[in-house]
Amino acid sequence: MTRLRIALAQINPTVGDLKGNFTKIVEYYDQAESAGCDIVAFPELSITGYPPEDLVLKPGFVSDNNEMLATIAARTRRCVAVLGFVQTDRDLYNAAAVCAGGEVKGTYRKRLLPNYAVFDEARYFTPGSESDPLELYIVRGVKVGISICEDIWSPNGPLANQAAGGAELNININGSPYHRNKVAGRERMLATRAADASCALVYVNQVGGQDELVFDGASMAFDADGNLLARAAQFEEELLIVDIDIEPVYRKRLLDPRGRVTETLLPLVEVGGVAVDHAERVPARIAPLLDPVAEVYEALVLGTRDYVRKNRFSDVVIGLSGGIDSTIVACIAVDALGADHVHGVSMPSRYSSDGSKIDAEALADNLGIDYRSVPIEPAFRAYLDMLTPSFTGKPADLTEENLQSRIRGTTLMALSNKFAWMVLTTGNKSEMAVGYFTIYGDSVGGYAVIKDVLKTRVYDLCRYYNRREGREVIPEAVITKPPSAELRPDQRDDQSLPPYEVLDPILEMYVEDDRTATEIIAAGHDEALVRRIARLVDVNEYKRRQCPPGVRVSIKAFGKDRRLPITSGYNG
Repeated sequence: MTRLRIALAQINPTVGDLKGNFTKIVEYYDQAESAGCDIVAFPELSITGYPPEDLVLKPGFVSDNNEMLATIAARTRRCVAVLGFVQTDRDLYNAAAVCAGGEVKGTYRKRLLPNYAVFDEARYFTPGSESDPLELYIVRGVKVGISICEDIWSPNGPLANQAAGGAELNININGSPYHRNKVAGRERMLATRAADASCALVYVNQVGGQDELVFDGASMAFDADGNLLARAAQFEEELLIVDIDIEPVYRKRLLDPRGRVTETLLPLVEVGGVAVDHAERVPARIAPLLDPVAEVYEALVLGTRDYVRKNRFSDVVIGLSGGIDSTIVACIAVDALGADHVHGVSMPSRYSSDGSKIDAEALADNLGIDYRSVPIEPAFRAYLDMLTPSFTGKPADLTEENLQSRIRGTTLMALSNKFAWMVLTTGNKSEMAVGYFTIYGDSVGGYAVIKDVLKTRVYDLCRYYNRREGREVIPEAVITKPPSAELRPDQRDDQSLPPYEVLDPILEMYVEDDRTATEIIAAGHDEALVRRIARLVDVNEYKRRQCPPGVRVSIKAFGKDRRLPITSGYNG
């Protein structure tokens, strides 16, 4: 029985850091070689990092990427490496290189280019076509096909063609970004592709944060019946090694006419290499999946850590109001960066309650972070005095409320400038959606950690955090008190908005499911409320465009994922 030892190099590359990615690829290759692996697979565009976006429009960048591929290939030995790069040949291609014995043995061009949601690959790449050679690579006598990410999602894609052409194993390399509940659907799809093709399947995904995107890893291997053989952890770098028996692929096709080879056999490329006896099987490891709330939390931690670190910041600063949003952002920041690198700032005004000030200080003490109080009353009074001649005859209104928020934003940015701390913005998706934030005020900062988390889910994250810690790190009062911006006497969010338990389902339908107001009303929601909320979402598009990026955890996030015009007359 033929047995291949495959390594899935679930790495965290950095977009544009060709030298850093080279070092990581070589390190993982050497580990796979030492473990006696026959093949090691790296993620999609692993040399450049994914997605490289307009970097690929720079000829020098593409040239450097090709030089790096040649350098990596020259270092390969017996173990076959499959890695992603940008290929040039009268155009640009999202490609995979098959390397062994010090050279590139062949390449594969991605055929199905995603151009939806957060993907815009058609902007940069030309798809591989039927005229491109679709080859199989012989590794220890096994016919191996290569595919890239989106290629595997189509039931009629390259995997089916490769299997019909004689492939016994397919290696699919990926840059598949995370959103809530995606991993389960991805696993079902992959199992189906393997079983339908009667072909063992290895799926390797990158891990890490890149601007708004988070890649969750969870690389997997399946046998020809679609049974899960191994799965890597979510949100962690690792080299997952799995032994795959190939003979069952042949036997399944022999006994099942649907899997028999009926098309012309594909060209074969002998990769070579010295055979290694895999008599002792590597113990299969299937990492458990996180529960839904823990999964979102870990995505937020990883996205925050990589955005801060990859942009060469060491510390962050957060405005601690004593409210639930800034509380969970502080917890995430501590897990991402360590307590020594997180700074909390209370900025009380004349309207700040004693309870909020106490809760903010208690949280900082429980987390062990630097904490300071910078009262904004002197600046607020100065602004009011300065503007009084212009405001004569005008009653106090939202203007005075927003002044306080903008003073706080200026204070945080001053600390950021002085100490080189990145400001983490604390607004949630519910507030972002309806514009319940102050532009140039509480929206300022470098990264908006929970901008894609609805308010009701922020409460879930806080309860999860305390359960995980086994103690009340987050004061119970933070979770139970009515949410308030505390910008006027006795203010509560529900004076301006419906309760979040009512608001969030409407926002989920309108923003994430792209339902019109008419459709949401037909689903049973109050017409006047739905019309009001839809109008708020629409008119605040201009404010959201000026907010910092943040972690994408839903199927549709504000930013590059949801692209609606600022100027629009549609109100369906």
